[in-house]
Amino acid sequence: MEMSYCIWMRRVKMATTTTTTAAVFRPTAASSISPLFTPPPSSKPKPSLLSYIFHRRNSTSTPLQCSPSSISRTLNHRCSSSSGAEDGGIDPKDSQMIILKGMRYEELENWVISKGYRPAQALMLWKLLYGNNSNSIWAHSFDELEGLNKDLTTMLSKCAKLKAIKVKDIITASDGTRKILFTLDDGLVIETVIIPNGDRGRNTVCVSSQVGCAMNCQFCFTGRMGLRRNLTAAEIVEQAVFARRLFTSEVGAIRNVVFMGMGEPLQNIENVMKAADIMVDEQGLHFSPNKVTVSTSGLVPQMKRFLRESKCALAVSLNATTDEVRNWIMPINRKYNLSLLLETLREELRLKHKYKVLFEYVMLAGVNDSIDDAKRIVDLVEGIPCKINLITFNPHSGSQFRPTTDEKMVEFRNTLAEGGCRVFMRPSRGDDQMAACGQLGNPGEFQAPLLKVPPRFQPALEPSV
Repeated sequence: MEMSYCIWMRRVKMATTTTTTAAVFRPTAASSISPLFTPPPSSKPKPSLLSYIFHRRNSTSTPLQCSPSSISRTLNHRCSSSSGAEDGGIDPKDSQMIILKGMRYEELENWVISKGYRPAQALMLWKLLYGNNSNSIWAHSFDELEGLNKDLTTMLSKCAKLKAIKVKDIITASDGTRKILFTLDDGLVIETVIIPNGDRGRNTVCVSSQVGCAMNCQFCFTGRMGLRRNLTAAEIVEQAVFARRLFTSEVGAIRNVVFMGMGEPLQNIENVMKAADIMVDEQGLHFSPNKVTVSTSGLVPQMKRFLRESKCALAVSLNATTDEVRNWIMPINRKYNLSLLLETLREELRLKHKYKVLFEYVMLAGVNDSIDDAKRIVDLVEGIPCKINLITFNPHSGSQFRPTTDEKMVEFRNTLAEGGCRVFMRPSRGDDQMAACGQLGNPGEFQAPLLKVPPRFQPALEPSV
């Protein structure tokens, strides 16, 4: 019998139907904690959790059809679906607008052609939205569509939206890291981080793929939120567009994208892969595929699909060397355990040429940072072309973990290097403004529960807050 794993979700507003916000928690064998709260009594019948999950899966995984006739029909029928799950919670008053940044180039070109304009006008529009040169403006208003056919501009102003998100706030950390808070059309907020590293040409934007996260990793602040909803492809792409528009002149070219913000990217694989395709398009943002890294906690079926269909890089959050520890700190391991995860990578990477997966390892004092853990990693990754990033744990409200000392991290790194691993230590960036790894989001009043701690690890944790 397949063991269940924790999944934390919140029902959200779907189109114009008002639904009471609620959280759903499926207890696992290692947790004796009850749900934090349940939906209030209602006279209406409640849909089952499975029907809710499958509704979201179906509504977010249908790709946009590319033929001119189908796109034209979509536009003529109010340009978008009325489903909040499909359109990312767009306000009904904007339901006649098609969001341009939600389309790959072929889709945009076919749509422009279907409205009676030439392909060259579609390419010009694409470059105005995404251009990657010194003259790029990354247009956010119709006034900025300079040189575009006036009739096309007029049509766009009546039937299309150039922006899917709005800047709410920008917070600067002492080390120069910027955290941008974006407001979505349904009022939810996501966070994006700009990590400057100009002296080495490695300026990076860290984008979110979901509002919250269902994985409930015990060391991650975002996981305490539960999952509110997936982001659309447009909402993901616009984070990178805003990063370049706002900060290129200040920090230099931003050439790296990491899907390591809020959410589990591969749980939103359709929109994530579509956003990545838009980011790497050579006529647009033109990020190099090996500079776009998508991270996962270990959703094996989606990971296999990603490795087979995407040219972008993959990062896997490992964070433990035994199923006992990983079951606790990363509940997804109860469904896809270490053996299955690593053997899948081993098999899939045999089919890829010169491809290395990045393993991320957040070091938790007294939990996963022993020399025995380092030696086990050497054995676990044998036969997998990889690099390993050792990441300092970044404390946050309510966490009971402690960061590993610098001295012990160096010892851990040296053990891995002696075992033949290519390993790096990644310092925290932006941690004084809650912009570092594992610190994004705002759980609010209702939070996913902490899971039961295995007795032998209790002495290593901070007292409960």
